[in-house]
Amino acid sequence: MPLEGEVASMPWMPVLCINDLPSIIDGKSSDTTALSFLLKVKWILFNTYDKLEDEVINWMASQRPIRAIGPTVPSMYLDKMLEDDRDYGLSLFKQNADSCITWLDTKGSGSVVYVSFGSMASQGKEQMEELAWGLRKSNTHFMWVVRESKEKKIPSNFLEETSERGLVVSWCPQLEVLAHKAVGCFLTHCGWNSTLEALSLGVPMIAMPQFLDQTTNARFVEDVWRVGVRVKADEKGIDKKEEIEMCIREIMEGERGNEMKTNAQRWRELAKEAVTEGGSSFKNIEEFVTEILCS
Repeated sequence: MPLEGEVASMPWMPVLCINDLPSIIDGKSSDTTALSFLLKVKWILFNTYDKLEDEVINWMASQRPIRAIGPTVPSMYLDKMLEDDRDYGLSLFKQNADSCITWLDTKGSGSVVYVSFGSMASQGKEQMEELAWGLRKSNTHFMWVVRESKEKKIPSNFLEETSERGLVVSWCPQLEVLAHKAVGCFLTHCGWNSTLEALSLGVPMIAMPQFLDQTTNARFVEDVWRVGVRVKADEKGIDKKEEIEMCIREIMEGERGNEMKTNAQRWRELAKEAVTEGGSSFKNIEEFVTEILCS
């Protein structure tokens, strides 16, 4: 996609600044392999739902045979049609679910900031320190997922200074955590899976995107779906502790935070509606399966 100037305009999307676009789009790439493939397929299935991106989906469906079939989160968190469907059935890291949930059980409703940047994203030592002190300055309960390989980047005295308010773990069952009544917001890199899970479970977000589609998702979180705020990075691309603290307080304490929580609950109900029998995603899956069986 050729880019000119400081903004990009696409059908039925808000005007995006260049730094809102996925990092793989640099205006110079001429690789059209993926696009050529998409032009040949009969079905394109998206992990989203119609009412979340209705205008975009409608425009794209007029160009290519796309269907929204999401959110593809386990049944027990949305339609509850399958009682034993509670997780994705895999994890890249060791599991220690009980301690996380037991800790959350001791906290008040909506009082905890859940912090996780997914299984692939990595932050430098300076950014980890800024995040740590931002969490401490916010004076809020928090659960922070830090992979074992990154624990050395945490400031040496941070765990002692925040032991009464925080829990640092190497892994947690994200869906179960997001669904817990104690969680009041999700500080996230805005990878699509994490973003959609938060929307599906009605949790407001603080966006700290890094690369790929995360910057675009963060723009939608803040300005389109209005379920979160984006931390403003400095000139070196570092999210400073003061900005992180301000964003946490805005959602956890501010009036605007209450609006975001209301919006998040609305998107949750629309997600449930989409995957419930008769909903848009349910029908799209039925249509796809029927055609496969009859072909």
